[in-house]
Amino acid sequence: QVQLVESGGGLVQTGGSLRLSCAASGRIFALDTMGWYRQVPGAQRELVALYRSGKNEVYADSVKGRFTISKRDSLNTVDLHMGNLKQTDTAVYFCYAELLSHDTGTWLDYWGQGTQVTVSA
Repeated sequence: QVQLVESGGGLVQTGGSLRLSCAASGRIFALDTMGWYRQVPGAQRELVALYRSGKNEVYADSVKGRFTISKRDSLNTVDLHMGNLKQTDTAVYFCYAELLSHDTGTWLDYWGQGTQVTVSA
């Protein structure tokens, strides 16, 4: 069974930095895209950053220049380095992966449980 396990997150002051990590485990045959979305209460989940195969990085306009996504292929892990954090970055951050598992034999979207990031004044 495929799992996405997130780590990092927590409480930080405005202007501070945090790193989120997400490791995909299980019977993975191939992995295409990994990344992060975030959600605040009452709002839809929104894209933060994606790392696509071919080293194609995608960022939301709101985080460009402040966040950097990177991938450790050998570990099926994606990291999100968040800098110059703002109170508007406060949200639950969800790891995302599009992958092909041995169990299903098809490409599916997977989500982590979410990790809270809180930026204080």
